[in-house]
Amino acid sequence: MDNNDKLIDEVAKIYKVLSNATRIKILYFLRYQENDVQVNEIVKQLNIAQPIISKQLGILRRYQLVRNQKKGNQVFYILDDPHVVEMIDDMLNHVKHEIKGLPHPKNLY
Repeated sequence: MDNNDKLIDEVAKIYKVLSNATRIKILYFLRYQENDVQVNEIVKQLNIAQPIISKQLGILRRYQLVRNQKKGNQVFYILDDPHVVEMIDDMLNHVKHEIKGLPHPKNLY
């Protein structure tokens, strides 16, 4: 397997991680926070049970999409890779475009 194949395999793994709506909601919530956020704040804002949020944060952390910091017995999270959310923005724009039934813009390449 050459380096390009390895990169493509990693890309596929990250797309699989991003195939979960709860994970995308967490990333978007963290995107608009100025500081690290406690798990209980994510739970409160997204109205999703704490065990579910914690499990999804663990997966996002494993793939370096979020990072955490412990302060005492509290854990705080922040985006580790904001450009991934920009990629999700592009997909959301694609979906909105498809829903409206608009033709795709001409390829600029």
